[in-house]
Amino acid sequence: MTLDAVIFVISAVVAIFGAAMMIAQRNPVASVLYLILSLVAQAVIYVQLGALFVGVMLVIVYAGAIMVLFLFVIMLLNLRGSEDLGKHSSPVSRFTKYIVTLLLFVELVFIIRGVTLPLPVEAVNPQTDVFGSVKAVSMLLFTKYLYPFQLTGILMLIAVVGAVVIARKERPGETPDESPADSAPTEQASEKSKV
Repeated sequence: MTLDAVIFVISAVVAIFGAAMMIAQRNPVASVLYLILSLVAQAVIYVQLGALFVGVMLVIVYAGAIMVLFLFVIMLLNLRGSEDLGKHSSPVSRFTKYIVTLLLFVELVFIIRGVTLPLPVEAVNPQTDVFGSVKAVSMLLFTKYLYPFQLTGILMLIAVVGAVVIARKERPGETPDESPADSAPTEQASEKSKV
């Protein structure tokens, strides 16, 4: 079995495990963190295929930006409730924390080793200039897939507006069309009329 096959199998198992644990978790913050783990494992597979740009965008855009937005919305809506994040976790959850910590430590060792010992020239995939490069992805994105790309942007805009509407809390006695600034003078006028 070659090194590429071993990396692919490990990345695939981690991606599937992260997706399964994301669904199985009761805590939404833990679900988001498992989804980030799954996305990073998928990015490793894309890099292995030679699609460096797609792999980097998967980490930067999805795991970096969109998952941070998900976490922000979870904290804004206080969906965690009264759950504690680590005191009464299941044995599977504890085991995965140790495994992920060990994998991140091994990755750090490989990064430090890679800085001191550069990769040989033959280790670089020669197809990276064509398949998965910025030029190839942008040509497809802005020609063949232009309308789905624009529709995705509109869908994300609708999702952001929906999140803001859901997050807006109404105060007791306040009608949906009435803002707090508008209701203050009417309350003062009603108190004066009572006197």
